[in-house]
Amino acid sequence: MEIQVRGDDLKITETLEEYAQKKLARLDKYLPNIQDVRVDFSRQHTRRGDNILSAQITIRHQRGAILRAEESSAGDAEAALNLAIDKIHRQIERFKSKRNRKGRTRFSASVEELAAAETVPDIPSQAEIDEALEEEPIVRHKEVYVTAMNEEDAIEQMELLGHTFFIFFNDQTQALNVVYKRRTSGYGVLIPKTE
Repeated sequence: MEIQVRGDDLKITETLEEYAQKKLARLDKYLPNIQDVRVDFSRQHTRRGDNILSAQITIRHQRGAILRAEESSAGDAEAALNLAIDKIHRQIERFKSKRNRKGRTRFSASVEELAAAETVPDIPSQAEIDEALEEEPIVRHKEVYVTAMNEEDAIEQMELLGHTFFIFFNDQTQALNVVYKRRTSGYGVLIPKTE
């Protein structure tokens, strides 16, 4: 498992990198067959003059699933990392308990992985985490890795990430598509057309 630690508008000290490496190396015992883990630290300046530090963890599993969690903390990168790790533990639990729909096993954990994995430690509730954080509007440009898959796989990946939409390369139509969760019920697919 490869672990990458990066900083955006934040110098990554040797102490912070060692702390992140130590904490992230443990993820492999909760979810075997992780291909790589990346943590991106960033600093956001607020109007009040305080700094909000964010940690975003991205896990790429060997089977193609992507798990991602991002959390913020006022002035402490290690606290933001700990909050993000707690959130990624919930993502791992969801990934491991994923039900097999219509014989599809691309994003569900295998029996061997579940047998080798330890249980995830107790983590605080989302309400406790939300209470501890103060949100600020964020403007951000982000590179998105697009994977070729069908609509059903894109829905599964979107649910694993906990997002309401997901961009993917539709291997049947050979075009970029966006799958999204509808407010009423079900899913929708956006298919771009040029005029």
